[in-house]
Amino acid sequence: MNRRNRKAILKILNAGSFWSDAGAAMGVLPRPLWPKNIPVDSKNRVQASINLLYIESEGKRIIVDTGLGNRVDSKIRKIYSPSDENILTALEENNINRLDIDYVILTHLHFDHAGGLISNINGDDVVTFPNAEHVIQQKEWDIALDPDTLNKAAYNYEDHLHLIDNDKNLKLVDGDYNLTDEVSVHFTGGHTNGFQIVKITEDKPVYYTADVLSRELNLRIPLCFSYDVCRRDTAAAKEWILKDLKEKSGRLILNHDMEKSFIDF
Repeated sequence: MNRRNRKAILKILNAGSFWSDAGAAMGVLPRPLWPKNIPVDSKNRVQASINLLYIESEGKRIIVDTGLGNRVDSKIRKIYSPSDENILTALEENNINRLDIDYVILTHLHFDHAGGLISNINGDDVVTFPNAEHVIQQKEWDIALDPDTLNKAAYNYEDHLHLIDNDKNLKLVDGDYNLTDEVSVHFTGGHTNGFQIVKITEDKPVYYTADVLSRELNLRIPLCFSYDVCRRDTAAAKEWILKDLKEKSGRLILNHDMEKSFIDF
């Protein structure tokens, strides 16, 4: 998708796919209904696309989320069977120079969204976007640094985050925040303690909501990830996002849907 809204230019970047547990993805949907909604493999997994977003706005170049990256260890590879594509291949396919990125927005810091913050390039682990500020909710950063029992398995500071932990690369925000007049982040919580979504403002707004509305299936309000820390907050976010999209004929970018990368309302 190339989309020009007033001044902003948007591109969806496909950074491959992986297979995740169907029960986690389907939430409250009973198991007999899983294959009627999304194809399930012999390990009871569903395939998830990794759609990232590139934005040019007011002279700033912005990446939203980073996917799994190219440093997937053998344990993750065995469980999730990721494809070979990653954020670096997506950048190359779209002629985007990682050194030119001004901001990286992280909706949250789970491995399939933050794994690409660090890349192995020429044998060295480096910050993928060394000249960018990484915009993360303070609440999300705090739980990633010191996860409680519920979140301990969800974050890996040493593997995914330690190289951006400096004054140059890290921009922690508390609540809604504008990067440009057109591009803003909005705190929702729900999926994680510090979850945020991205809105590109125009007469017909564009939303990148990652795991709040990651597939067409999730347009149904009750169908949230089973490991959301607060399904009530996820459902509330869905309701106001979908209301705005429908009222203003907006576009929703689907992070994990294998059939389509966006929906126009």
